[in-house]
Amino acid sequence: MSSIPPQVDVRGPRFVAWVTTAVLVVTLLVSTVSLTAAAVILGLQTLVFAYGAAAGPAAHPYGRVFRAVVAPRLGPVSETEPTTPLRFAQGLGFAFSIVGTLGFALSSTTVGTVATGLALFAAVLNAAFGICLGCKIYPLASRFLPARHATT
Repeated sequence: MSSIPPQVDVRGPRFVAWVTTAVLVVTLLVSTVSLTAAAVILGLQTLVFAYGAAAGPAAHPYGRVFRAVVAPRLGPVSETEPTTPLRFAQGLGFAFSIVGTLGFALSSTTVGTVATGLALFAAVLNAAFGICLGCKIYPLASRFLPARHATT
């Protein structure tokens, strides 16, 4: 068994962050008109976060689009990163988006907006600057999480 954790092209998670940013911006804009519609949109993004956290970057819906449509148009992979912190980051996105979804669904504009805004902040940092907050938090959090075998 290899001790090297699974790796992914760093451009994939940044693409995922751009798509996530767009979805979260749409959610916030829609929330000014309909909290129910915002809850539905954010609820769908919550499912995407959950799937990304559970299945990993290789199976992530936006990651699949990156690999099928975007990556073939780019040059060869020059930098990779481990998948485990990315899965953790998706889990954090899931946590914020579930709170936001419940906030909007229960007509709490403040809870929905703040939780969505925090997820948006993290997505923009990753998309625009390549700073994955969840990945930065992962080393500290992993000290408190039960040990698991890394998978993709």
